[in-house]
Amino acid sequence: MKKLLLATAMVAVSGAAFAQDVVRLGTEGAYPPFNFINDAGEIAGFERDVGDELCARAALTCEWVTNDWDSIIPNLQSGNYDVIIAGMSITDERDEVIDFSQNYFPPAASAYVALSADADLTGVVSAQVSTIQAGYVAESGATLLEFATPDETIAAVRNGEAVAVFADKDFLAPIVAESNGELMFVADEVQLGGGVGLGLRESDAELKDKFNAAIQTMKDDGSLNALIEKHFGPETAKF
Repeated sequence: MKKLLLATAMVAVSGAAFAQDVVRLGTEGAYPPFNFINDAGEIAGFERDVGDELCARAALTCEWVTNDWDSIIPNLQSGNYDVIIAGMSITDERDEVIDFSQNYFPPAASAYVALSADADLTGVVSAQVSTIQAGYVAESGATLLEFATPDETIAAVRNGEAVAVFADKDFLAPIVAESNGELMFVADEVQLGGGVGLGLRESDAELKDKFNAAIQTMKDDGSLNALIEKHFGPETAKF
């Protein structure tokens, strides 16, 4: 009986999240240009701009919090924040444990980056833990080397722990451009996931509806495409 009452109480609390004075947006703060911490110590990036605009259009008062990627879904479920906005691709596996808004970033390419064009992609490949890229590498026949942060996946290639890193191309592109030829894209791009969406508790249907409506208005008036181009460049896929 106690367990039943506790479960009921948890559903009631999570289901009322949209009615709170403040909706808490959880992000990683370590995945530029989607999200990062700027020199002033503030959350910045594409998702900061998108999240602020969505909250304004949905007439919601929002605050931002950061959370490590590897516990970002469990901490949504336990009520530490109300929405995940952290470059999270929509997948069937994730959709079994949380709910998603419509995508606010279209399905995009994942890519390999290595130190040489002839890197053996059947060797050790690094990826961030609990990402769709990590799952792909694990099934590819390569040896998966997982890290908690995206920066560590790049460092593993530079220090020889991995022959390549596999990640979102939009994350890798500026790193390759700034490496002065040290790092390069290798092999073909791979399409994974259904785009990037907001992650919500399954009980927060009304909050999801508010954000879906706001995302759609940004798609309709072109402002979402403008933010994508601002942060990722004109060649990035848009709506």
